[in-house]
Amino acid sequence: MEASILQPELAAKIADLYDRMEKAYDIVARQLDFTCGGCPDNCCDSYFQHHTYVEWAYLWVGLMELDPARRKAMENRAAEYAAACEKALAREERPQRMCPLNEEGRCGIYRHRLMICRMHGVPSSLTFPNGKMQKFPGCFRCQEIVGDRQVVPTVERAPLFRELAALEQALLGGQQGQLPKVKQTIAEMILSGPPRL
Repeated sequence: MEASILQPELAAKIADLYDRMEKAYDIVARQLDFTCGGCPDNCCDSYFQHHTYVEWAYLWVGLMELDPARRKAMENRAAEYAAACEKALAREERPQRMCPLNEEGRCGIYRHRLMICRMHGVPSSLTFPNGKMQKFPGCFRCQEIVGDRQVVPTVERAPLFRELAALEQALLGGQQGQLPKVKQTIAEMILSGPPRL
């Protein structure tokens, strides 16, 4: 198995999907008059695990665009992050630590940030094939803005997830279902290097 940093065609497809996610987010944010500006919190210290090889590989496309010193600093922060999370989880606490990609309040590989990083904040929903729907209310600040509104604009995640799943299949091909499932923090994806396929 060799390390996989996406081929240009597949990288362009995920970049396009991410762009459309951002536009869908922006439409809802504008409708709610919601911005992250002036927020006392930073969602980059939330503990998230990510689940696709294609996003992991695209993260590494962004990391490889950095100069080696900057990438090394992120790797060092990733090691500190992973150690702190391991200790918090051992205490049965949910880790809360700044993402190793964060540089002065902003993602150091912003164009390559993962789906959950793009979707967190505004209200969204996920409609399953059986018609059932799961709703996500957005961050605490957005929930304050929404208040007791009866009609709330949302981003529907299902078509975006389907496209992401298709890109995952395009990357993995016949290996899909044979490789271990991805369940890693960004720090772990950095420390592991590009996915081996």
